[in-house]
Amino acid sequence: MLVQDRAVPKSSKPPQITTLPTLQPNRFADSNGLHFSTWISENFYRIIAIFVLLSTVAAVFFLYTSTDTASFICLQSQTQRAMDSISLPQINWNSVKPIADKTSPYANFRSEQWIVVSVSSYPSDALQKMVKIKGWQVLAIGNSRTPGDWSLKGAIFLSLDMQASLGFRVVDHLPYDSYVRKSVGYLFAIQHGAKKIFDADDRGEVIDNDLGKHFDIELVGEGARQEAVLQYSHDNPNKIIVNPYIHFGQRSVWPRGLPLENVGEIGHEEFYTEVFGGKQFIQQGISNGLPDVDSVFYFTRKSGLEAFDIRFDEHAPKVALPQGMMVPLNSFNTIFHSSAFWALMLPVSVSTMASDVLRGYWGQRLLWEIGGYVAVYPPTVHRYDRTEAYPFSDEKDLHLNVGRLIKFLVSWRSNKHRLFEKILELSYAMAEEGFWTEQDLKFTAAWLQDLLAVGYQQPRLMTLELDRPRATIGHGDRKEFIPQRLPSVHLAVEETGTVSSEIGNLIRWRKNFGNVVLIMFCNGPVERTALEWRLLYGRIFKTVVILSAKKNSDLAVEEGQLDHLYKQLPKIFERFSSADGFLFVEDDTVLNYWNLLHADKAKLWITDKVSMSWSTATATATTKENSDWYSKQADMVNKVVSTMPAHLQVNYKEVVKNEQSLIICSSEIFYVPRHFVADFVDLVNLVGHLDIHQKVAVPMFFLSMDSPRNFDSVLSTMVYKQDLPSTNSSSTHYSAQAPAVHPWKVASEEEFIKLIRIMAEGDPLLMELV
Repeated sequence: MLVQDRAVPKSSKPPQITTLPTLQPNRFADSNGLHFSTWISENFYRIIAIFVLLSTVAAVFFLYTSTDTASFICLQSQTQRAMDSISLPQINWNSVKPIADKTSPYANFRSEQWIVVSVSSYPSDALQKMVKIKGWQVLAIGNSRTPGDWSLKGAIFLSLDMQASLGFRVVDHLPYDSYVRKSVGYLFAIQHGAKKIFDADDRGEVIDNDLGKHFDIELVGEGARQEAVLQYSHDNPNKIIVNPYIHFGQRSVWPRGLPLENVGEIGHEEFYTEVFGGKQFIQQGISNGLPDVDSVFYFTRKSGLEAFDIRFDEHAPKVALPQGMMVPLNSFNTIFHSSAFWALMLPVSVSTMASDVLRGYWGQRLLWEIGGYVAVYPPTVHRYDRTEAYPFSDEKDLHLNVGRLIKFLVSWRSNKHRLFEKILELSYAMAEEGFWTEQDLKFTAAWLQDLLAVGYQQPRLMTLELDRPRATIGHGDRKEFIPQRLPSVHLAVEETGTVSSEIGNLIRWRKNFGNVVLIMFCNGPVERTALEWRLLYGRIFKTVVILSAKKNSDLAVEEGQLDHLYKQLPKIFERFSSADGFLFVEDDTVLNYWNLLHADKAKLWITDKVSMSWSTATATATTKENSDWYSKQADMVNKVVSTMPAHLQVNYKEVVKNEQSLIICSSEIFYVPRHFVADFVDLVNLVGHLDIHQKVAVPMFFLSMDSPRNFDSVLSTMVYKQDLPSTNSSSTHYSAQAPAVHPWKVASEEEFIKLIRIMAEGDPLLMELV
């Protein structure tokens, strides 16, 4: 990756230039006795030599007289590199002596699951949380910038001195001030029993502190997920690189290491296939917040000093890569299983931000030799943007010819019979091609010997599928998945293919509600509507939690009883502890989110000013059939109120002065901001096992948490009818100017499409969904 395409022949020997002898006058004197063809034949090599000499002189003259001195230096570098013989290291694999840990305090320590990070400063908040992940041992690797008194309870720290004392060959090749010193950490972890290694950095917080939430920690045995994995289709043999961010909802964001010529390819897959799980030996996670993007994206898509907070679809399925197709990999959110430990080696002769990307492509190609594959997973960590990026110069080796590297790797073949021999051969070929230098070839030899020395057993080779005829993908083998089109938060550039004003609105809506959780209760058939509701509202909100009377695991629909649904909300609140707030809506109420922008997300929202939704009743004023129910509800409410803390009870009694009065709210839509969640949970606990109905409990909670005069009135102008108009048409019922519309029936895909077309008056981009 250090040079452009070579203009000189690839040869392990320096070119030989024959010295021209002095021409004798009588050599060509007898022209009649010498045919022209004979003359050419006898002097062919001299003619070629003269031609080469003249061409070289002309080239040097041109380059010296050119203002582009960089071109001359580049050619000099290429020529010198071609003339320098690169030799393939000769290793006797059977004579590598074991290396035991005899110097560190952890000589007898063993763990199967390791988290390896590089540290240059004192422990970050993310790292302090990481050491609490159950079942995983954190290993921190120091460099020349690491404070001398670095320490973190629960973590093993290897200083430069400790690294040098371990006896690994790779230490002699490593720079002192770089994260690539993690290679020592990988070997140390393997030496101490590692079966899985999570390659991480100290600024990424593992979501829910659970690596097993999305990653496949176990590939075999009882703990393994015995399931087929969605896989990119190999139908197009010319498609050798993909942008995984499209699959997870961000089509205009690209990962570091994606060739810039592929950035404009934003279409989703026409169809996928499937592969049996168990050989996803390298698992790449997606990062929310600041994903792995290059400096080109960072500096061209950023608006001022505002930090990136890009979110991906956490519900999208993991996706695997078939042989012949690659994806950029990084070193801060990737799990390696033992069969792929050899692929952990970080190159040392390329720039910092190119090292893990080159490793990823190199490793993917070799992974095919053992029948393994890479899989990409939904968001597994959250990285916070520190609003400071690495300069473009740190990626200088990344953008020169990464596309050429991918093509080279896909076409590369080896006849070696052991994996380590193939690894060394590929490293040699990459040095010859100029993707890295001979330094990394020597580093590879040291790395492989160190792996054997710490007891690593190289995996067995498998037949390369690339060389087999590709099977025809039948209609039954095609698997459909349409990624969400989540709005990108970069404000400086319009998204390709959309109108600026429309995408600008979408960005503003997402920015406003991107950390608000929408909780929806479906009265209708979820089999026909759940995915559609997620598609509609998932573009705007942090996530959409769907509940119904009947659980549906396939559609991620949770079970809940509407009459007492408020009792389930605390668990959802706890699940999304970082959310700004929670908006509840039933599926018979349409949410016009574009009219909610000016609502105060720090206040409570409810329909207290909608007369058909909010009312006051007494047991004596109702019919005999209802009086008993109202009376029992009022008694239970009074019982709860009597046990409320002072601030809640005072708020409630300020509004409800008559103990026989009962506030009823249909509660199809309401919003609870984060700072009221604790009060809401306390009130649910006070209700306990009492059979208070949702329509009674919710208004009681709201009146207790705050005074109605402090409620935001955003819902006061919603369209609210008792019964659905017979036509169910926009002309008689729906209004795009209202914050919400009730009621509206959606029980089928046809009815959902009809709703989408009507809502497009307020959000024209919705027409892309139909």
